[in-house]
Amino acid sequence: PMAFQEFGMDNHWLPFTPNRSFRKDPRVFVAAEGMHFTTHDGKQVIDGISSLWCVAAGHRRAPINDAIKAQLDTLDYATTFQASNDKAFRAAEMIAAMAPGDLNKVLFCNSGSEAADTSMKLALAYHRARGEGHRNVFIGRERGYHGVGFGGMSVGGIPGNRKVFGSAFLPRVDHMRFIHDPVNHAYIHNQEPVWAEDALADLEQRILPLHDPSNVAAIMVEPVAGSAGWYLPPQGYLQKLRAICDKHGILLIFDEVITGFGRLGTNFAADYYGVVPDMLNFAKGVTNGVFPLGGVICRDKLYDAMMNTNAPEHAVEFFHGYTYSGHPVACAAAIATLDLYKSENLFARAGEMGPVLGDAFHSTFKGLPNVIGIRSLGLAAAVELAPIAGLPGKRAYDIFLDCFHKGSLVRPAGDVLVIAPPFIVEKSHIDTLVNTLADAIKKNA
Repeated sequence: PMAFQEFGMDNHWLPFTPNRSFRKDPRVFVAAEGMHFTTHDGKQVIDGISSLWCVAAGHRRAPINDAIKAQLDTLDYATTFQASNDKAFRAAEMIAAMAPGDLNKVLFCNSGSEAADTSMKLALAYHRARGEGHRNVFIGRERGYHGVGFGGMSVGGIPGNRKVFGSAFLPRVDHMRFIHDPVNHAYIHNQEPVWAEDALADLEQRILPLHDPSNVAAIMVEPVAGSAGWYLPPQGYLQKLRAICDKHGILLIFDEVITGFGRLGTNFAADYYGVVPDMLNFAKGVTNGVFPLGGVICRDKLYDAMMNTNAPEHAVEFFHGYTYSGHPVACAAAIATLDLYKSENLFARAGEMGPVLGDAFHSTFKGLPNVIGIRSLGLAAAVELAPIAGLPGKRAYDIFLDCFHKGSLVRPAGDVLVIAPPFIVEKSHIDTLVNTLADAIKKNA
């Protein structure tokens, strides 16, 4: 085990973590390589969640690290307000080339949360530029997750966010019903569930008439509900959502922060489902998680409408941006990451290893104590457990802790446990992760 300097833990307030519990049982990483972390006490832990859906190519990849080092020695940082840098142009060109349809214009930011807010601001600005500034209603989905900015939290449907911060949410927001049918489709393996009922009837018959479709700016959804626990859309759902938006002049925004860059074996979920949104939000996997970068890919019509103005030439068309938008080191990391994904054919590999992961989930977990659902699609799978009465989330949290102590990092989301490994995963890693999780589920029965 590598030696490490003792460190104080009095100052770092951990995000989305029960800090009281953490202090009794610290989990601290000091190194990583390939599929594994090394902890402060010298143990090896398999990264079963790509470090929150980010590290698709595995850890400490030389091509990415070398590109970052070279960039630091060339152009360390430059603003992209009123000037830009070569790497930002090249990264945007590569990302646009990967996106389907006429998703050709890239607005950079630093995270998925910022991408959500950016896409919402662009929706408002676009309709205003078209003379329809009254379009200011946003529609999201129950249990949808679009980050932690006030825009993304408002259109998102995470109860924890609404409980604490709801008083300051955007006022003109509504939410579609969630895409889960635990009665008829508790177990889904690498397929699109066929619902007997129309999951979008609520949108068409209740929500749109309530606000009037002419007032709706955009509908934002995750193609697959990632943060909630890998919930899969019914067959035809996204195609029909696209048609509804087209009918009423509403923009469709896909939040692909989790599904983008290979998780479903395709460039984007938009490709997997054959639906082109008007904006596509990305982050996480674009740099293998190594350097913060996010963005919004927009269809040409949004850019064209914003440029079609009578304002003087020196006027800014879209009054928005971040200090680190198009950061040259982030963009260098993205270029190297996307090159690496391509040269090692990692998206195809994710598509091949996905069914292996799904097979392991369904064959191992079905029938285990408290298991009430299993969902797998692409290189991600979820097992859902019945909660402990009066203590929602505790069962999954205890299982997560057990797995960590046995050398496997899995992700608890409510009472769901998710495994979404790097695309370089081998069957032996999947077997270890799944068997460790199975033992923990039995232990916590």
